[in-house]
Amino acid sequence: EIDGILLLLNAIYFKGNWTEKFDHNLTVKLPFYLLNGTTKYHPLMSGSGSYNYYENEIFQAVSLPYGEERLSFYIFLPRKSTTLESFQQQLSMKNWQKWIKEFRLRDGTIKLPRFQLEYELQLKDVLSSLGMAVAFTEQADFANMTPIYTNSNPVVIKEVKHKTFIEVNEEGTEAAAVTEVFDITLCGFIPFEEPFQMVVDRPFYCGIGDNQTGTVLFMGQVVEPM
Repeated sequence: EIDGILLLLNAIYFKGNWTEKFDHNLTVKLPFYLLNGTTKYHPLMSGSGSYNYYENEIFQAVSLPYGEERLSFYIFLPRKSTTLESFQQQLSMKNWQKWIKEFRLRDGTIKLPRFQLEYELQLKDVLSSLGMAVAFTEQADFANMTPIYTNSNPVVIKEVKHKTFIEVNEEGTEAAAVTEVFDITLCGFIPFEEPFQMVVDRPFYCGIGDNQTGTVLFMGQVVEPM
């Protein structure tokens, strides 16, 4: 419910078709192993071909391009011997950039869950901890944003909310993110390698990246595909 005087939105929307789409006929329900030790059967898409791929002792990773290949969907699958938490501790922008440089074209097979993901987060506490606490108090100065600002009726930010939606299927990916600031109220040579097998049947990280600029548009983890 919004009873304030101003609504600010910061939005990004993305919809991309795979360069090589998954065959619907190859999608079958297979076990997906959850963090709590239980198993659910979920549709896993299947594809084979040449993919940009990288692996180390911590994870397997593959890049699935969209359209003319400027943008790609990146999947990082922690090894069975590695927890999602320990992988997350290694995940930084510096490591991300280093890992991306290690991707090489390689033949292989990938099985990937078809999924939808929605996420919502209140950012007031996060922004306050980063030094923006004053914006949520009467000491904030937003006088230039509204003509009804007075010393007796200061304008403050009451809430900041971030929402993300992403859908991945055989055709491609649809994703959107909106950050709302609302309810502002008065108050060369390639050696032969064995084809890789990457079965994404347990929690994983994924992201959408711009291959030209290195910008990460979306990033998140999937612990239970829906």
